[in-house]
Amino acid sequence: MTLIQGRTGEWECVIGLEIHAQVISKAKLFSGAPTDFGAEPNTQVSFVDAAMPGMLPVINGFCVEQAVRTGLGLGAEINLVSVFDRKNYFYPDLPQGYQISQFPRPIVGKGSITLDLEGGETRTVGITRLHLEQDAGKSLHDRDPGATYIDLNRSGVALMEIVSEPDMRSAAEAGAYIRKLRSILRYLGTCDGNMEEGSLRADVNVSVRRPGEELGTRCEIKNVNSVRFVQQAIEYEASRQIDIIEDGGEIAQETRLFDPSRGETRAMRTKEESHDYRYFPDPDLLPLELDADWVAGIKASLPELPEAKKARFMADFDLNAYDAGVLVAERETAEYFEAVAEGRDAKACANWVTGDLFAALNKAGLGITDAPVTASSLGALIDLIDDGTISRRIAKEVFETMWRTGNDAAAIVAEKGLEQISDTAAIEAEIDTIIAANPGQVAEFKGGNEKVIGWFVGQVMKATGGKANPKTVNEILRKKLAD
Repeated sequence: MTLIQGRTGEWECVIGLEIHAQVISKAKLFSGAPTDFGAEPNTQVSFVDAAMPGMLPVINGFCVEQAVRTGLGLGAEINLVSVFDRKNYFYPDLPQGYQISQFPRPIVGKGSITLDLEGGETRTVGITRLHLEQDAGKSLHDRDPGATYIDLNRSGVALMEIVSEPDMRSAAEAGAYIRKLRSILRYLGTCDGNMEEGSLRADVNVSVRRPGEELGTRCEIKNVNSVRFVQQAIEYEASRQIDIIEDGGEIAQETRLFDPSRGETRAMRTKEESHDYRYFPDPDLLPLELDADWVAGIKASLPELPEAKKARFMADFDLNAYDAGVLVAERETAEYFEAVAEGRDAKACANWVTGDLFAALNKAGLGITDAPVTASSLGALIDLIDDGTISRRIAKEVFETMWRTGNDAAAIVAEKGLEQISDTAAIEAEIDTIIAANPGQVAEFKGGNEKVIGWFVGQVMKATGGKANPKTVNEILRKKLAD
């Protein structure tokens, strides 16, 4: 249990998340308008999206399929009958004056997610529900100091609202939850998870209590658009609530916003309850009825998901939980690793992918699908190490050249003359020269200082330009120094 130390004792933070995930679909939830990101304002708006009189919504079957697919990927209950409701509230960018959503009868019920935490630990967080709803438009406040502009391109875009149980107890767990959920959505192909584009947003519910006591009054932090900001918002809000209670005050149930520039939350409005929205079934939409065989067909088409892939990597490749978790976090990374590891030492391949490759990708700001070193090319480089053609140290130099030029490892090694020296006579000659020139270090070794062997190896590698076979060097050195 993660506890926070206050002035008057220990406190427990209780966290629940409502994730708004934009459905990958070419058309909106109730209209045929396109959903391309970055289009000119108000160029992707149908009469339905703009709430023109007499316009009726028509459900997008593909969006329904995407929601069911997501529910199945979360191991959740699929409700064969669900109902769309009108959630009534006013925003300038909500043309209808209500949002078509789901409340008492959502399309997806209870499920769960397994979090990957530090040290290979795991934790299960419950999913309360997933419901489909249409997004609102966007208010733009930075175009004119005296006016607000409205862009309805996003109005009517399909959202999946995924509501967790209040099972998380720290900012780190909340971050792990979002990362794992985003990974699952990307594997399924139901949401791209790009928080910077607003296609994945989090409403964060935070309360505090003494360990073992009833739940405290919660505050909801709206529309947080990065994992880092979610974690910062939780840490600030928990501290704010603890300070208020320890000073004798009470927490007001309210909606708050997170200000990333100040790293703090601030009050937005009093928290609405469900009755404030006056939910009622949308009279323009019939109950949504799904066929059980159709749902079963979607389930049969699901890909291998991160949790199952992680377990397989641990079993088939003998990887530890941490390495396997890192490699399966993104589907493309897992596929790249499997291609590299086929027929090779999996641990060595994992080290190359999570080490040199990841470092190069991060430095270049690239995704793994854009890496100039392909999986087959990296595998070929590892083969040159395994067959003794080059040393691991030389391999790093070759990798850097591969990254910069796109050339194959074998061609680079041949062009630069980097083949490893395994000729024992040549290595022995270098060792004899170095031993003769350093009687002091020889005496240290004979006196019991084993670490000196590393110094001798370094000198031999330096003398041979890093080309000497380290295993052969070690064997000859130990034999000669023992004489």
